[in-house]
Amino acid sequence: MFLDTLAEYRALVLQRMREHIPSRGRYAETLYQPMLDYPMREGKCFRPALCLALCQACGGTLEDAFETATALEMFHNAFLVHDDIADCSHSRRGQPTLHAQHGIALATNVGDALNMLALGTLLANTGHLGLERALTVIEEISRMARESTEGQSIELDWVAGRKAPAGARDYLLMTYKKTTWYTCIAPMRLGALIADAPPDRLGAFIPFGFRIGAAFQIQDDVLNLVGDEALYGKETNGDLEEGKRTLMIIHAMAHADPSTRARLEAIYAKPRVEKTVEDIGFVVEAIGRAGSIDYARQIAQRLTASARRAWDERFGWIPPSPHRRFIDEMIDYMITRPL
Repeated sequence: MFLDTLAEYRALVLQRMREHIPSRGRYAETLYQPMLDYPMREGKCFRPALCLALCQACGGTLEDAFETATALEMFHNAFLVHDDIADCSHSRRGQPTLHAQHGIALATNVGDALNMLALGTLLANTGHLGLERALTVIEEISRMARESTEGQSIELDWVAGRKAPAGARDYLLMTYKKTTWYTCIAPMRLGALIADAPPDRLGAFIPFGFRIGAAFQIQDDVLNLVGDEALYGKETNGDLEEGKRTLMIIHAMAHADPSTRARLEAIYAKPRVEKTVEDIGFVVEAIGRAGSIDYARQIAQRLTASARRAWDERFGWIPPSPHRRFIDEMIDYMITRPL
């Protein structure tokens, strides 16, 4: 049921994206056509689906949230294009990254243009939602972007070796900012505010969205280590090669003996291109010996259980409906995606 509804939302959003992106003309081949590359791969359009479902669950209509949901998917794919460049990633959703196919310059320009097109899409809300609500939507998107880039800044500091996370609390703060705002918190708040939900209700979406978004990110980190690459869509062990400080490596370093910890730090200090197969194998073995994958899964399960309680206790004002049920099913989906 959940995946069927998700697929229906995806089809609707991608159709709206096609309507916004020119298919012909001077810039089609080198700008507009590449904009549709990532969206047309096997993504799920999870973020716009949350926005659309919450809007309808709170009494709004599908059409009310359509432009905002479409803009969210544009922003998401722009982030992916730029993230892949920053991370030197080779594959995305089972195919070469955009910059691997067309070069960094073209891919960067496509990401920039997607962001600008998303902003124009949001401005179209003024005719449907009215000026005040349309500007409120843009303010919410602005906070989402700020939180996400601040979180990215934290992670880039870790990768560059300028700082290191002290423990799980640091990891969860980074995830709160980088992942949960644009994956869960903002899409849900946007759907609710577009439906004209009372402003004092919107605050509860922050701790709720943090918990499910953090569980989602932890599951994504686990998938990067043990998932089927054909299903996961990115390079297995790519996070290790990039030097990302996931919850697993933070835990493994904290529980390693001094010599193992020293070698792990030395490996993480290397640029991606200098890490060897033996280096990555050593990191994977250290994570396994420390039981770090089980530890991460337990944290994700606790976050999900806490989100479930919050949903039941703080969102009773949202009446029963297929749209509320979609959110209900989404909570468990966050940590049950196939490995």
